[in-house]
Amino acid sequence: MPRSADIQKLAHQYLPAQFTLTDWDSLVPFFDELINRPIESKEALEKWLLDLSELEAFVSEDACWRQIKMTCDTTDKSLEDAFTYFCMEIQPKMQPYADALNKKLIASPFTQELDQATYYTYLRSVKKSIDLFRTENIPIQAELSVLQQQYGTIAGKMTIEMEGQEYTLQQAAKFLEHESRAVREEAYRKIQDRRLQDKSEMHDLFSTLIQKRHQVAVNAGFKNYRDYKFAELGRFDYTKEDCFQFHEAVKLHVLPLIDKIYARKKNKLGLAILKPWDTEAEPAGTKPLRPFTDGKDLYEKSVACFEKLNPFFADCLKKMNELQHFDLESRKGKAPGGYNCPLAESGAPFIFMNAAGQMSDVTTMVHEGGHAIHSFLAHPLSLSAFKEYPMEIAEVASMSMELFSMNHWQSFFSNPEDLKRAQEHQLERTITIFPWIAIIDKFQHWVYENPTHTVEQRTNEWLLILKEFSTTSIDYSGLEAYREIGWQRQLHLFEVPFYYIEYGIAQLGAIGMWMQYQQNPTQALENYMNALALGGTKTLPELYKTAGLQFDFSPAYVKNLMDFTNQELEKLFV
Repeated sequence: MPRSADIQKLAHQYLPAQFTLTDWDSLVPFFDELINRPIESKEALEKWLLDLSELEAFVSEDACWRQIKMTCDTTDKSLEDAFTYFCMEIQPKMQPYADALNKKLIASPFTQELDQATYYTYLRSVKKSIDLFRTENIPIQAELSVLQQQYGTIAGKMTIEMEGQEYTLQQAAKFLEHESRAVREEAYRKIQDRRLQDKSEMHDLFSTLIQKRHQVAVNAGFKNYRDYKFAELGRFDYTKEDCFQFHEAVKLHVLPLIDKIYARKKNKLGLAILKPWDTEAEPAGTKPLRPFTDGKDLYEKSVACFEKLNPFFADCLKKMNELQHFDLESRKGKAPGGYNCPLAESGAPFIFMNAAGQMSDVTTMVHEGGHAIHSFLAHPLSLSAFKEYPMEIAEVASMSMELFSMNHWQSFFSNPEDLKRAQEHQLERTITIFPWIAIIDKFQHWVYENPTHTVEQRTNEWLLILKEFSTTSIDYSGLEAYREIGWQRQLHLFEVPFYYIEYGIAQLGAIGMWMQYQQNPTQALENYMNALALGGTKTLPELYKTAGLQFDFSPAYVKNLMDFTNQELEKLFV
């Protein structure tokens, strides 16, 4: 069946057509009506669920736009105030209603009559929410929503000067690709020195977040925030022990490949010692890859690339552009990072990123583009809750797109040698990302298992974990002060705690998808789209199976995938 990107914003059937969210009083009548409505048949329950879904989608999209606008301009106080108002005045008042509505659904005798194949994962998630809900956590969670955004505000102000011009840290990263080693070192040190200026503020913010998160966990009856967060994230299909197994697999089967990658880099650059400012460089006389000029060029080339891969993918980007759902270029006052924000009513999501003309921006664009395709494919599902898919499949959507699209990057690189260099960069990154994922994940386990730790203890533990997963091929001597705060550049630690192992699990899934694609592109893309169209209506193992994948991150499986990726990388040097 042909898929269409021409999705329309969901029309209101329950809420007034032009309804806008002004304050809590404008919302409460709808929550009250849903709480008090009698449900006397299975059909009445299904209608009640559709009305609840419409209300949830409306509120979700309103909150998303507040966050999007704030991250696009962190200097506009009114945008920050609008987001804070939602977090402090709307969200906390909704939570008791959400709990009461969950209990009403589970208590209804007609819930048993719903099709379990469709509703199983949703009802499982509702029961989990009931188990975790505590009234005393409402104000803490509201405070956390606001505090977490402080990271973007601090980081968004960070700039350095290079060659007489001011650059955001994202923009300045291009100097790490400069053919002059002196320029690269200057940029590296300036970026790190700028981070050091806000070291204490970042430590203080993180300490506050840890304390408040621990309190939320204790209030909900958990020993620590890690155990609470595993439950809250709905990690029904794997355990902390599986995460530890993943860490070991990375040490066994990924680190040796990384040593090879950096040994090759050192030889290529003709260096006796490889320093961290050398890892993105090319030999003298080789210009850094500049795949696009500005945001418009990046968009147009991405559409051309997606068109070759599958016209439906290109149509999705075109629809987003028509709706002005892109903000791609880095600028001062913009929050760092990149994201695809699903919009529950509109269907067409919003892509935010900080492009600065580098190869890594192409990767980010196709990555977020994969998330966007997921949003489009899941949008036709009947309930808003069905579209809330697990992150472990969401990141398969995005990371697979990085690898699928690689064969079609001619739109970015007309020169075959440049294309080969770009593919080499992508495959190296596919491998080198694993240790950082393991480091960030293992660090979080320790942080929340030991919530009363001091800054000194945190730094010591961070350095121990860093050492455990670090390649011996890069010389960091004399850079200890920078190494000590390396974790502060990872926004996930501040904004979305424990959301990081998903990238590792999903990267394995993406490599598995790519293996399929190399053998049968048409079938692989069909498996991919079929899995994404299920949204969150199946368990993780079932979603992976639909995609033609194993849900497995044991050392033996990791070795198999790493061997394949390494073979594909080696082919580029033949």
